[in-house]
Amino acid sequence: MNLQTFDEILAMSGNSKKKSVMAVAGAGKAAVIEAVLEAAENGLVEPVLVGDPEDLSELLRQNGKNVSDFNIVKVTEGQTPAETAVDIIKKGNADFLMKGSVETSDLLRPVVKRENGLRTGRTISHVAFYQLPFYHKLIVTTDGGITAYPNLDMKRDILLNAVEALRLLGYETPKVAVLCCKETPDKNMPETLDALELKNMCDRGELGNCVVQGPISYDLAMSSQRAQLKHYDCPYSGDFDVLLAPNIHAGNILGKCWELLPGVNMASYVSGAKIPIVLTSRAAPPQERLTCIALAGVIAGRSAKV
Repeated sequence: MNLQTFDEILAMSGNSKKKSVMAVAGAGKAAVIEAVLEAAENGLVEPVLVGDPEDLSELLRQNGKNVSDFNIVKVTEGQTPAETAVDIIKKGNADFLMKGSVETSDLLRPVVKRENGLRTGRTISHVAFYQLPFYHKLIVTTDGGITAYPNLDMKRDILLNAVEALRLLGYETPKVAVLCCKETPDKNMPETLDALELKNMCDRGELGNCVVQGPISYDLAMSSQRAQLKHYDCPYSGDFDVLLAPNIHAGNILGKCWELLPGVNMASYVSGAKIPIVLTSRAAPPQERLTCIALAGVIAGRSAKV
């Protein structure tokens, strides 16, 4: 299975028999409320709004909503909004977490605290899906947002996080390109050695049902024609599902270059914990926020069934 557009993810979310419940940490911000309301109105999720009840009630009224129709939770005394939201998840009253008007570090802090039980042992990473006008299906880049300089073990986790997301979305054998600036291992470029070892891990059956190719340059990963011209023998060139960046800078730059191109859409979530986490940029357009919520909701719902 391959997903071509985000409409397919929105349809998965909208057609789900049981809606995932989303705890919004610091929901008292106009842009956050607007995104949450749109998701709820489209039947994608059921929101739990964590924040100041008076502020949230006023924002709901400004949007023409009946306050009593919404689950509003006051921040517990002595806690941050993220801590209260995580408590809601721990009690089984929400399935995933969304960032509202809180700092990312504050949002993730209670998630990674051992006593909260949301850790899986894997590195937490940012999984970004892109719909590109020049590519025939959705493609994932990782990690351009969380882990700065991952070592080999971290890269394995980041790879597995992305592969797991695709499996939950219906992919049988996700194809991963481990990006470097060249296709041959070079002892002076440790990224290339990591890429080769990840490929070897996959070949040994240590990464489950997926395909890993590396080291491989961006152009050869994205274009079968370029691979043929360079006599690079890879049956997956031009058909990869995941591009694994060597570090956060490469992943971030690649993603932002794509985002500024006409006709490009993206959606993302944070993986590696027991629950998906939505981290939308302040500059994100409304449709992107909606798709991020839908994506995390589908992942949360299908994770619970595994």
